[in-house]
Amino acid sequence: MKTQMAAAFAGLVLLLTAPTSHAEQSIEQIYGIYCVQCHGLNRNGTGINVPSLSVKPRDHTDAKSMGDSSDEELTKAITEGGLAVNKSVLMPTWGHVLSEDQIKDMVKYLRKVCKCGT
Repeated sequence: MKTQMAAAFAGLVLLLTAPTSHAEQSIEQIYGIYCVQCHGLNRNGTGINVPSLSVKPRDHTDAKSMGDSSDEELTKAITEGGLAVNKSVLMPTWGHVLSEDQIKDMVKYLRKVCKCGT
């Protein structure tokens, strides 16, 4: 529990101290702001929000699961939310928050995290 509280606090600090422009942020910082609460600091689906969710968030470190998803599916999930790719309705849409380039970079980052792609 203390680790989860520390993670939530760290995310809040990142959010409050992050540059005002997404263009100035690395994709890892963006993941830390928007994704860590559900997907976790270790990117394995164990974020602080998990106890309140009816569906466990995807484990981004799982090469098999992530490898089964195309870049197009990941892009659509990030842009339009989980429901757009027949996943959890709890996965929000980020297309109105992140630019196309940031979403492309996020897909590349997820491939790096899972060690399952290009």
